[in-house]
Amino acid sequence: MKANIVFDLDGTLIDSAPDIQGIANQLLRARDLPPIDLATATGFIGQGAPVFIEKLRAARGIPDSEQSAMLKDFVARYDDAVSLTRPYPGVEEALVRLAADHALGLCTNKPHRPCLAVIRHFGLDRFFPTVIGGDSLPVRKPDPLPLLAAFDQMGPGPRIYVGDSETDAETARRAGVPFLLFTRGYRKAAVEDLPHVAAFDDFRALPDMLADVLSRLPA
Repeated sequence: MKANIVFDLDGTLIDSAPDIQGIANQLLRARDLPPIDLATATGFIGQGAPVFIEKLRAARGIPDSEQSAMLKDFVARYDDAVSLTRPYPGVEEALVRLAADHALGLCTNKPHRPCLAVIRHFGLDRFFPTVIGGDSLPVRKPDPLPLLAAFDQMGPGPRIYVGDSETDAETARRAGVPFLLFTRGYRKAAVEDLPHVAAFDDFRALPDMLADVLSRLPA
């Protein structure tokens, strides 16, 4: 059964937190403020660049008036932030197998241009003719509209969303699509507290897991 499978990006296909931490600390260093550690940066990821900057400002007591300038600076540095990022093990192998039988897409809160930059850097862009970024629409996840827009570009067929976080789980719930949870990403809640139809910690297991999920969907 051919399906439309949409993936989240940060914390799902790629571990980008070290590069994002690096950008954040560049902004803080320019303001003579102490850096944030990797765990803190990871905890700020998931709801898009504007929210990341809001949380960064709150952590260092930076006034609201700095939001626009910091966000602009953050996004300007984002395209080149690929040196510390890595795809999770087994990602490319899984995508090769899935792309042979299914349509694949991306729906991420990462801004569209940095999203394209990083997937091109790793040669993953060939798998994703459909890409919806955090600034592609006026709203971001967990609003379901970006995810539904991705599916609408992909044509008919069963719909599956694959992600790693509370935001992704809520997006899938609001969109009314089955959610597959990658457990090694950036979630804060326990696995059992996130609604999902299946969970995995190794991308090499994903194609067979997806086949099982599809076999159980209503015809």
